[in-house]
Amino acid sequence: MAVDRITYFSGLVAETPDEPRARYGLAVALRNAERHAEAIDQYRAYLDLADDEGAAWGHLAECLTATGDINAAADAYLTGIDTALRNGHNGLAADYEVAIEALS
Repeated sequence: MAVDRITYFSGLVAETPDEPRARYGLAVALRNAERHAEAIDQYRAYLDLADDEGAAWGHLAECLTATGDINAAADAYLTGIDTALRNGHNGLAADYEVAIEALS
């Protein structure tokens, strides 16, 4: 029987809370389960630990949007744009610009 991804990554986070990959894995699993508020906490923890290239900022923004925090979602997208451009991900930055426009 396969281990539930949330349970698996929750265990990893409990064992090694400063491991960014564990935080990211848990955040993704929670987002996929539509447990957005919990995913927000994990994305923020991951972003405090890791130098993300932009994707996690978009995932965080999606979760913030799902919980109705549109201003924080826009801020996350803006940070994601800056981060994506700094890492040469121009297409990702453009996607986030479109996402910001869709928030209004």
